Amino acid sequence: MTSVAVVDYGMGNLTSVARAFEVLYADVVVTSKARDLEHADRIVLPGVGAFGEGMRNLRELDLVEALDEQVRRHGKPFLGICLGMELLALEGYEAGHHRGLGWLDAVAEPVNVDDPSVKTIHIGWNDVVPIGASVLLDQLGPSPNFYFVHGYRLRCRDRACVRGVTEYGGEIPAVVESRNVAGVQFHPEKSQETGLALLRNFLQWQPSTC
Repeated sequence: MTSVAVVDYGMGNLTSVARAFEVLYADVVVTSKARDLEHADRIVLPGVGAFGEGMRNLRELDLVEALDEQVRRHGKPFLGICLGMELLALEGYEAGHHRGLGWLDAVAEPVNVDDPSVKTIHIGWNDVVPIGASVLLDQLGPSPNFYFVHGYRLRCRDRACVRGVTEYGGEIPAVVESRNVAGVQFHPEKSQETGLALLRNFLQWQPSTC
């Protein structure tokens, strides 16, 4: 049975994420302890809230170094969800300027829309269009539908990591993948069967870190 550590750093209700993986027969631990990351096969960083607070909480729990050790050095498969995806950036601009995990050449910035009829906070179901080969979107069809709740987005300087996009007042990266690191802007745990199919792909992923 695949073991999954869901990182608890005080940024949102993690119960639905844990239950989704349990439905897929994963052995799940919700944790803020570095030692649990060491023993897990895969690591998931969910999150809802502000970029700066998220990074501050990770630092105060001594989880930044632990995540670097297990994901960057040991190559464990990693999935960031919503805020967890945004924290992969070099920096974020939410209530100030904050340093991120720095795993992707990207910046987290507000969702900018030119149409005044479009709300700056994106809430609801949207199609995601795959770009090239995507592990997470494999076998999910040409435009799978997922549930989004976010007011910030990644601007990826390295477009090679973008594997899926959605349209909301312009194009928004919805899926990123780089070596053993992946992220989704939407909430697969709230996206019914399609979300479970994506999480199943993550559980089966055997990334190359070369």
